[in-house]
Amino acid sequence: MTELTSTKPYMVRALHEWCVDNALTPHLVVAVDGQTRVPMAYVKDGEIVLNLSYSATKGLHIENDAITFSARFGGVSQNLYVPMSAVRGIFARENGQGMFFEIEPVQSESVSEESGVGDGDDNEPPKPRKPFLKVIK
Repeated sequence: MTELTSTKPYMVRALHEWCVDNALTPHLVVAVDGQTRVPMAYVKDGEIVLNLSYSATKGLHIENDAITFSARFGGVSQNLYVPMSAVRGIFARENGQGMFFEIEPVQSESVSEESGVGDGDDNEPPKPRKPFLKVIK
């Protein structure tokens, strides 16, 4: 039997639609890693919470593999890329209702090296890494 697709992107789309239909503000909790493209200045403890309302985003696409959109941070427009594996949850800001997901393991060795996951002993926490900016044209 072929491998089934994950239910996560379907649940994210459904909860986003539910929030919008009920005039609530959908927020996305993201675990930032080497594949995630978000403004690093707003990342706290390896996570960022993003407003996914249509008024806060431009060109929002919730696909099976990633969420992409543009948003303004400090008045500067930025293109964001959130792999579905980095999504930790989606909830309504006004009442906290939503869904949170299990943490998915890192899929490739190159990602774990880039994100600092798996560095050093199993008993030691990963070394903190400096924020970086990658220009994508």
